[in-house]
Amino acid sequence: MHELGYRWQRNHRGQYVDGHECPDVISYRQNHFIPTWTQLEPRMRKWLKDGVTEVPLSPGVQPVTVWRHDESTFYANDRRQSGWVEKGAGATPQPKGEGESIMISDFVSPEYGWCKSPDGKECARVVFRAGKARDGYFTAEDILAQTAKAIDLLSKYYSDSDHVFIFDNAPTHLKRAEDALSARQMPKGIQEWGVDATVMDSAGKIVRGPNGKALKKKVRMVDGNLSDGTTQPFYFPESHAHAGKFKGMAQILKERGFNNAEKLRAQCKDFKCKEGETQCCCRRILFNQPDFINVPSMLETLCKSHGFGCIILPKFHCELNFIEQCWGYAKRLYQLYPPTSKSVDMEKNVEMALESTLIKCMRR
Repeated sequence: MHELGYRWQRNHRGQYVDGHECPDVISYRQNHFIPTWTQLEPRMRKWLKDGVTEVPLSPGVQPVTVWRHDESTFYANDRRQSGWVEKGAGATPQPKGEGESIMISDFVSPEYGWCKSPDGKECARVVFRAGKARDGYFTAEDILAQTAKAIDLLSKYYSDSDHVFIFDNAPTHLKRAEDALSARQMPKGIQEWGVDATVMDSAGKIVRGPNGKALKKKVRMVDGNLSDGTTQPFYFPESHAHAGKFKGMAQILKERGFNNAEKLRAQCKDFKCKEGETQCCCRRILFNQPDFINVPSMLETLCKSHGFGCIILPKFHCELNFIEQCWGYAKRLYQLYPPTSKSVDMEKNVEMALESTLIKCMRR
């Protein structure tokens, strides 16, 4: 087996890499991610192999600090499974299951380490206990709130750099505003129509009904943008015979120059259009319109509104996010601490492990 290239080992954990060559992944990576990164890289700080000596930037260059975001879960029973054992020693009983869990959501950069103030009294870290009977589940709204906190912190203490956030390609990070442009549910003809939006209270919290589900209300979809940059309202004005009603896909497309839209179907069966078709149905045409394609996520909108950059990693490219190595470093330390089932002690161990992750190791 050794001659065939095999070796005996425990089933180890690591980064799983797959899906890099999917057409959509290649397109996003080559046409969006790499050009954006190439543009920013000359302004990023660099260090020598010692992780201490900084390579100076060119004179007059405004530095860019890139903050990687991610979440990771620590478990009470996550212990090292290998080590030296005295001959003749019996098996040690081990607890079943993974035990208590604590999820950490944080930002990190090789310049400053974890996202916190210089004195360490303020930080963007979120400690979350996921579960229906615990803190619930980490949502897009939680990510937005954490990012807003990080923006405030960085604006206050690190204004000497331009800042860029990097998020992985997760649904919670890609979520668009509920009233954002989307042809998915649009009717073809004129009617009373709106999109479902979550009801929020004055504190920005979701309002839930007796069954625990979020309450919804109908709101208007935002306006579109024509090819010349002018705004295209999707609802008729008050002076119109259909005042306040949704124009419908046919009328919207007619205003965009597609005069045969009324003769087209709303959509092909199950929206499975023939390969290569771009004008077979109203919905397909709208899906290919620039303003419908380039709808920013709520994270991108939030960051841009404060002058911060936002990059979404290509799908399946966890190896590009070096915070993964930071989690691994911290978990190795965490596994060395005495095991405990107490939530308070466990959180202390997690915090100690994270704060023991050395900046000079990040810079290497």
